[in-house]
Amino acid sequence: MLVRDSYVDLPTSSNVMRVFVFSPTIPHTPDAKFPGVVVFSEIYQVTKPVERLCRLIAGRGYVVACPSSYHEFEGTRAMTYSPEDTELGNKYKVEKKLTAFDEDSDLTVAYLQSHAHCTGKIGATGICLGGHLAFRAAFNPSVSATVTFFGTDIHSCTLSSTRTDSLDRASRGDITGEMCLIFGKEDNHVPRDGRSLIRQTLDDAGVRFTWLELAWAAHAFVRDEDSKGRYDPHITATCFDLMMELFNRRLNF
Repeated sequence: MLVRDSYVDLPTSSNVMRVFVFSPTIPHTPDAKFPGVVVFSEIYQVTKPVERLCRLIAGRGYVVACPSSYHEFEGTRAMTYSPEDTELGNKYKVEKKLTAFDEDSDLTVAYLQSHAHCTGKIGATGICLGGHLAFRAAFNPSVSATVTFFGTDIHSCTLSSTRTDSLDRASRGDITGEMCLIFGKEDNHVPRDGRSLIRQTLDDAGVRFTWLELAWAAHAFVRDEDSKGRYDPHITATCFDLMMELFNRRLNF
């Protein structure tokens, strides 16, 4: 499908958050409606690799919304993959309040549900920091399908400056949709014990989920730019198909 890029500025409790929107279009079918997907970026905001991921999903027939997760600190700036911006990104994810992350997520979901070309069925996905934010988006009962790519700080409860309650909420049954969680065994950000803790928590809570650990994949293996030799295009394509299978099954019927 053809994809149209746009954006919307949403007011939050702190300032205005820009949400980048990627909409599929069908010639001569102006009233077509599609499910929606929220894409949460890594710690660098909406970079070119993230935009490419958004367009790939949109091209499969989904209205995609990608929020600027650090709008309080950086506005709309796409940060670089430099050591300086990496340090900033890691600093911001601690400084930003957990309630602000959740507000951004809920506002983006609500925006998609109100979109003229969205059916109201919503999925979520994200990478790195965005993997954790997608995990938390699953607490929203409107989100019925969630795919996380190497979500950080879930196992350690270290997102934001206070103890993160992501696993606590999952254990209480706050996730009602279906999930797919993807990790690499060579990921130094989410070690084996951490992955096991996440999997066990979801299993004990009765969450319906698919779990994938890739034998040789490292952190950021899906990023096709400045990946420090970790990008694996074949495995990335396989994971993309797995993600789309879940979205197609849970959001289109």
